[in-house]
Amino acid sequence: MRDEVSIRDLVWYRQLLPRLGTYWVHKGVALTGFMTVFFVAYFLLLNFPAYPVTRMPVTALDRGIGFHPLTLAMYFSLWVYVSLAPSWMVRREELLAYFWGALGLAVSGCAVFYFWPTATPPPDLDWTQYPSFGFLKAVDDSGNACPSLHVAFAIFSGIWAHIGLRQMRSPAWALAVNYIWCLGIVYSTLSTKQHVVLDVAAGAALGVAWFFMHRYLILPLVRGGQRAVALAEYEGGV
Repeated sequence: MRDEVSIRDLVWYRQLLPRLGTYWVHKGVALTGFMTVFFVAYFLLLNFPAYPVTRMPVTALDRGIGFHPLTLAMYFSLWVYVSLAPSWMVRREELLAYFWGALGLAVSGCAVFYFWPTATPPPDLDWTQYPSFGFLKAVDDSGNACPSLHVAFAIFSGIWAHIGLRQMRSPAWALAVNYIWCLGIVYSTLSTKQHVVLDVAAGAALGVAWFFMHRYLILPLVRGGQRAVALAEYEGGV
C-alpha cells in the first residue's frame, strides 16, 4: 500500500487505482455490509408500515416534468455513484467518519419512514408498456417516498466526490462530469415517477444537512479520537 503523500504526488488519474487499493478490504466489507443492512431495513419499512401511509401531493412542477423511461439507467447508477467518494479516501479517519455520516443519514431517513410513512401518487401510466421497470416496480414501487433517500445519498456522495476530485487536482471537465451525474440521478427520481418534487427537496436538504454534520462534527470527533488513541499508544510504549 502506497503512503498518502506519494499518492497525492501523482497525476490525478494515476491516483485512482492506488486510492482504490488503500484499505480496499475495509472499504469492500463496509460498503457491502452497509448496503445489506440498509436494504433490509428499507424494505421492512416499505412492506410493513407502522402507521397509515400518506400520499404525497403532486405540484405543478411535477406535472411539467414528463416521464422519460431512458433515465432509468441513471436512476440505478446511484449504487455505483455512492461508492466513488469512499473508494477514493486514503485516510482511515476519513473512512470511519464517512461511514458514520452515511449511517446517520440512513437512520434519520428510515426514522421518518417509520413514524411518517409516505408514498408517491400512482402516475397515469400503463407500466406493462415499460417492461424495463418491472423489477423496480416489483420491489420498490412508490413507498418510502419522503424524504427521497435516493436524492439524499446522491447529494451527500456528490459533495464528497467533488472534494475527492479537488484533492486529486482533477481538471474542470472531471468536476463537471460529477455535477452532471449527481444532478442526473436527482432528475431521474422525477422523470421515472418514483418521486415528486417535495420528496426531492426533502431528500436534498437531508443530504446537505448530513454533509455538514459529517464535515464539521463527526470528522473532527473521529480525528480527535484517533489522536487520543495514538497518544495513548505512544505513552504506553515509553
